[in-house]
Amino acid sequence: MNQSEIEHLFRGSATPPSRALPGEPPFTTRPELKGTFGMVASTHWLGTAAGMSILEKGGNAFDAAVATGLTLQVVEPSMAGPAGDAPIIFYDAKADDVRVICGQGVAPEKATIGAFRQLGLEIVPGAGLLPLVVPGAFDAFMVLLRDWGTLCIRDVLEPAIGQARGGYPIAARVVATIAALRDLFVEHWPTSAAIYCPNGEVPKADQIFRNPILADTFERILSEAESVGGDRERQIEAARDAFYRGFVAEHIDRFCRENSFLDTSGQVHSGFLSGEDLARWSAGVEAPLSYDYRNYTVFKCGPWSQGPVFLQQLAILSGFDIAAMEPNGADFVHHVTEAAKLAFADREKFYGDPDFVEVPIDTLLSPAYNTERRRLIGSEASARIRPGTIPGYGGPVVYGLEDGSRHRVLDGGDTVPVDESAGGVAIATGDTVHLDVADRQGNLVSITPSGGWLRSSPTIPELGFALSNRGQIFTLEDGTPGALQPGKRPRTTLSPGLAFRDGVPYMAFGTPGADRQDQWALQFFLRLVDHGQNLQKAADAPTFNTSHFPASFFPKHAGLRSLDVEGRFDESVVADLQARGHVVTVGDDWSQGRLCAVARDHDLLKSASSARFTQGYAMGR
Repeated sequence: MNQSEIEHLFRGSATPPSRALPGEPPFTTRPELKGTFGMVASTHWLGTAAGMSILEKGGNAFDAAVATGLTLQVVEPSMAGPAGDAPIIFYDAKADDVRVICGQGVAPEKATIGAFRQLGLEIVPGAGLLPLVVPGAFDAFMVLLRDWGTLCIRDVLEPAIGQARGGYPIAARVVATIAALRDLFVEHWPTSAAIYCPNGEVPKADQIFRNPILADTFERILSEAESVGGDRERQIEAARDAFYRGFVAEHIDRFCRENSFLDTSGQVHSGFLSGEDLARWSAGVEAPLSYDYRNYTVFKCGPWSQGPVFLQQLAILSGFDIAAMEPNGADFVHHVTEAAKLAFADREKFYGDPDFVEVPIDTLLSPAYNTERRRLIGSEASARIRPGTIPGYGGPVVYGLEDGSRHRVLDGGDTVPVDESAGGVAIATGDTVHLDVADRQGNLVSITPSGGWLRSSPTIPELGFALSNRGQIFTLEDGTPGALQPGKRPRTTLSPGLAFRDGVPYMAFGTPGADRQDQWALQFFLRLVDHGQNLQKAADAPTFNTSHFPASFFPKHAGLRSLDVEGRFDESVVADLQARGHVVTVGDDWSQGRLCAVARDHDLLKSASSARFTQGYAMGR
């Protein structure tokens, strides 16, 4: 063997670094993570790190999810808080079952339509003390930890306590929120100013930020939990008692009873929420809804959430050849947008708390109903809000426009003006966080914590957190499924998701984004299923959304024919969409959606997180 032959054997056929290897996945902003031990994906790297530390400690996916969720409530205070909301959907590998924990709190006993009318209000304010509901997140986390977790409450609380006490680099987006709210805090919400802009100063991005009052609250909960002895379930029950019947509830009760603050009505009001409201509520466990699309089964929370909108869109789109449409092309964007318009119109007409109203969900997801809905999608963008008709069900749909006018939708999509106005002043809504976890035992968890954010209500000085303003989703019109009633859940926008593939548990996924959650997550899912993209590529893909329906949040405006797209769509696609009648707004290249996902592909675990806002992070091995 000569020298050249020897060199050839050892040199092999190595591909230069600039060339793709055979079978190598396409470029993505970050790799789709793969491993066999466990995966965590969330909207903030510190939350993801907390969850991964729990898996490394020997906890399961449920333990890790609770630790992640509690940490996100500390490090993303503009997106969620300890007294917020947290719908949870998960697959329990041991029981081979999908379950939902309803972490959406209910309206206070004193919060009635009449009580709001006596205040001269036509719509529930978007922020302040009036839209408060019972905090749902903490109890939902505790129920998940108690019944499906393995670790003690100290294990899952310590990461959050460490961030609140020791501090964390505050993200630029949180700083931007505080800056926008500075005048409101300093002039009208001084308890919030004391923590987030002391002496009127807004923190700087990446500054180490601490919330010692919140740390004290968590530590007291932990102390009271451990005072009952070493049994983990007794400890968890004691923690629930401390929050809902103990010192936390007492402070919430006193704060709402003794204080009045400016809200989005433009007036100063106290609140209806009381300690008794907290004491009588607990997070419930229930079955999910599901829909079969191609070879996948998607699971969502019930019609007290936005989740069925996702399923309805799948039912409508199942009659189109989505795989034949370019995933970033005008046909894809148009059909998905028009399907969203129809499903979200149905949300407004039919959805509500099924403990109070009968929601015709079987009809809404039926082939016959969606065949008729599908026929409404034509070649042009619809200018009408068109809910379906199901005799004996639903209520009127009312929406506002930017000019301050309000309108009622009639059967067929015609509208008539309504002699009322939202009035008041705008305080922008907050956003949301999301997390997904998969473990080697086969468990999958998806949670979308939200509410109790900086914009929702003034901070309670003894506790270090705000309360959830989710009550603004209620209407003040009798006869509508979403009408305000004491003890009723508002139809939340929060929508974690779970999917099986070929009958096997496969993926947990979701995104923040209010009314846009089940639009961005749907696009992710379709690109995964119909276009064969991997988790990270689907999360990276340019997104879009419409607001062609009444917004969930104050002042409930609708943007007729609106279509917001990321700047990465080709100019020819934008022009095509405009020609079809869409009112297109082109945003920044990476401006929409913070998608997260974990998946189990046989023995291989995978995860991904959105690169948007350089904040979300996936981790695993």
